[in-house]
Amino acid sequence: MALILNIDTSTSVCSVALAQNGQLLALKENKEGLNHSLLLGTFIDDILKENGTCIHALDAIAVSMGPGSYTGLRIGVSMAKGLCYGASKPLIAVNTLQALAQSVSSRIQEEALYCPMIDARRMEVYTALFDKDNRTIQETKAEIIDPASFSEILALQPVYFFGNGSDKVKTVLTSPQARFLANIETSATNMVQLAEQKYETRNFEDVAYFEPFYLKDFIATTPKKNILKI
Repeated sequence: MALILNIDTSTSVCSVALAQNGQLLALKENKEGLNHSLLLGTFIDDILKENGTCIHALDAIAVSMGPGSYTGLRIGVSMAKGLCYGASKPLIAVNTLQALAQSVSSRIQEEALYCPMIDARRMEVYTALFDKDNRTIQETKAEIIDPASFSEILALQPVYFFGNGSDKVKTVLTSPQARFLANIETSATNMVQLAEQKYETRNFEDVAYFEPFYLKDFIATTPKKNILKI
């Protein structure tokens, strides 16, 4: 049983949750965009003060490890590692897609597959497949969606699609077995049970060497308005 601070900055949602013994105590969250560098530290300070605790009283710090936004993941993981270093606390890494899938499968509990999707570029998503017990059926990968995607699986059973990448593929996957859930977003609340399970089994990361699960290399782009014409 543990008091764990959970951090998720893997998408446009900046989210911090305090949990004890696998139960949510408090949540600080902003869904208005990539302001993580401005909000994250304040959220952490506030959630600890409002609950009468401090970093040194925590048993562990958990972070959403990705896949997701390159910049968002770096901010969240850097903060988590810094806190772990400073307070000598263990670091727990939670797969972003698995946490998102559990938030849905634990409520629906249907014999189906659960397919979280995080938006990448164009028709590409970061995705994986899980069963109703949150066991991995298909490992995390980057996939370009076309009409044939998931066709073999959809021929056999229903699949729930959700997450911020699912909207753009809704018109592409037309099988009656494809079920789309709206407004399912990443959140530190989704991490709570998985983080507690990892704490109980002492499944910790090496704070010095841990890196986010980017899945793809970062590709820097220059906004067109900043390009000088010579």
